[in-house]
Amino acid sequence: MSTSPEAVDLSSQRALSEWLPGRLAAEEPRILVIGDLMLDGWWSGTIERLCREAPAPVVDIQVRESVPGGAANTAMNLAALGARVSVAGIIGTDDAGVDLRNQLVAAGIDVRHLQTHPDMVTTTKTRISSGGQVMLRLDDSARTVPADALAALAASVRAAVERQDAVLVCDYGNGVLAGPVHDGLVAALGAREGAARRPLVVVDSHDPRPWAPLHPDLVTPNAQETARLLDRRLPDGQERVDAIGAHAEALLAATGARAVVVTLDRDGTVLLTSDGVRHRTWARPAAEKQASGAGDTFVAALTLGRSAGLPLTASLDLAQSAADVVVHQPGTSVCSTEQLGRYLRAFADTALGADELERQLDVHRAQGQRIVLTNGCFDVLHSGHTRYLNQAKQLGDILVVALNSDDSVRRLKGAGRPINAVGDRAAVVAALSCVDYVTVFDTPTAGPLIRQLRPEVYAKGGDYTPEMLAETPAVEEYGGRVAILDYVAERSTTAVVNRIRDGEGAASAI
Repeated sequence: MSTSPEAVDLSSQRALSEWLPGRLAAEEPRILVIGDLMLDGWWSGTIERLCREAPAPVVDIQVRESVPGGAANTAMNLAALGARVSVAGIIGTDDAGVDLRNQLVAAGIDVRHLQTHPDMVTTTKTRISSGGQVMLRLDDSARTVPADALAALAASVRAAVERQDAVLVCDYGNGVLAGPVHDGLVAALGAREGAARRPLVVVDSHDPRPWAPLHPDLVTPNAQETARLLDRRLPDGQERVDAIGAHAEALLAATGARAVVVTLDRDGTVLLTSDGVRHRTWARPAAEKQASGAGDTFVAALTLGRSAGLPLTASLDLAQSAADVVVHQPGTSVCSTEQLGRYLRAFADTALGADELERQLDVHRAQGQRIVLTNGCFDVLHSGHTRYLNQAKQLGDILVVALNSDDSVRRLKGAGRPINAVGDRAAVVAALSCVDYVTVFDTPTAGPLIRQLRPEVYAKGGDYTPEMLAETPAVEEYGGRVAILDYVAERSTTAVVNRIRDGEGAASAI
């Protein structure tokens, strides 16, 4: 791998969006996707009458589209993001299997470990829609997977994992990863455990427990799968996030993983690690549309980020951004490097003026939402910042980050700062999924801005008490609350800047 990204100036979201394609082009990580490959059908037409036999609508089909789904969609996303992808699985020689294989080959995906068998039914999921509304989904899949096809796939596993930077297991319970394939994969990767060249192992499974012997680096259960792992019903909203965090040890033990990322659909994701790291992302959901496969995109981007050397928390935010891209697209779609870069660049110059921000916040208050405001320089973003901002978000519904202007930073930090101009600082902070609005202030303290915006909670991270903060009187004037969040002593912008200037490596991969 090349120079760690922490030694590159990624504190600008614009820089990240421009750096990412070049990094991936240079790295081109080798990633194997093994599991349940499917073909998704999207048929749409018009409805103008009911059928004579029953009170059911007649859909006159006008458009038929087929695209890779399941593990195949994950592979397509990886290829679109710049990885060198190979797939391993079992499909039929039926029309769906031929179509699926041809589309994978056209995308530049290596299919030498993709087994075909005349007695295998290629899994298909065909959605029939009209007027933007899915009316029906038709599923077709094999009741049993031919034993000789399983044996052939199991025999190819050891060769398939050779020289891979990552192995992504996509197990949707269709039987392709059962028995000999599971055992072969555990044996092949288990033999490499502790070795310098063991690939990153990611498991995306309806039930991650059978894969615990792999000791995966990451598992990505959704909320329902997590509830089954814990054998308990999860509450809604923030209480669900808190409940998941409270059972981190149980989830890690059940999955055998170094880290668990629980995906919560419209509520984003929660990261839990064996060394106590907690990280949250917030989704930017679209209105209900004919969209499918955002979870495949998420796990693909997460795997790619880690295999290309990005820190885990940065990879998580990158994956959330990729998922946000595809939920705004119809059908089963992929997020390309170009689309992801364009999405990230869109956060440049996103800081709102105080008057416009005040109007936006009035709308949120009318909807019963609580406003949280915090402020700071946020010059070179690091994990201490992101942890603190995630904590601040959890104090309310809407998080506003007020940035010190460039002149203000110079007055506070000296002539060599800021490292990044306020437009770039605003871009990277706005792109964090936990942040809803960014604004800039130039006054000695944030007091005047607080008096104008009147947030319900004013949050500050560091070794302060409320009495030490110049902003506290402004908050107390209107009955607001001051919240002091965790101080991460080993994380500081100054330390990061000094490491970069001294040519030192990364302090952490979290």
